[in-house]
Amino acid sequence: MAGPTGPGHSLGAARNDLLRAQVTPRHRLASYSAKHWHAQLSQLTGTRRGYEALESAGLDVRPDTLFKWLSDPEHNIRRSYRDLIHTAYENVAIVPADPISGTVKDGQFEISGLVKTGADERERGTGRAAPLRIDASRGDWSDIEALWLAGDLRDDDFEDRFIDDVIVADIGEGTDRWEFSGSSYSVELR
Repeated sequence: MAGPTGPGHSLGAARNDLLRAQVTPRHRLASYSAKHWHAQLSQLTGTRRGYEALESAGLDVRPDTLFKWLSDPEHNIRRSYRDLIHTAYENVAIVPADPISGTVKDGQFEISGLVKTGADERERGTGRAAPLRIDASRGDWSDIEALWLAGDLRDDDFEDRFIDDVIVADIGEGTDRWEFSGSSYSVELR
């Protein structure tokens, strides 16, 4: 039985597609798009989570001051207060990524697409060559997960880290460095 599969134009893109289908990535809530401090403050004070974010950011003003700010969008407040409001707003707007699950880090992966190591270059996952099978449990996922949690796991970084930290850890360097220079890949989690 086939497991979750991620397609992509590169190994990194296919890996990222599969990971995003399995684990919630860091993302911004669409409803948080206000630019002006007053609109941000109005939205924050509409929820308990918003008030908590303002408090965590260090905004400490009396309730009557807050009421004055909310009732007049042209009120002139100090830059430091605007910065605290903006910080609180961003803290609420950004949803952190879930950690990469054990199912992914300990999974068995089948990679289909053009794979080269040394003089051996084959289109894997076809009738002529089996997919490249990787036991991810042998790999070191710490750098990949750090980039994932920060929202900075780009396709090319994922590909490089996956090769160096997971593929090489499982099956070794091969006769030469692993290369995935094709234009279409599929990664299946088993």
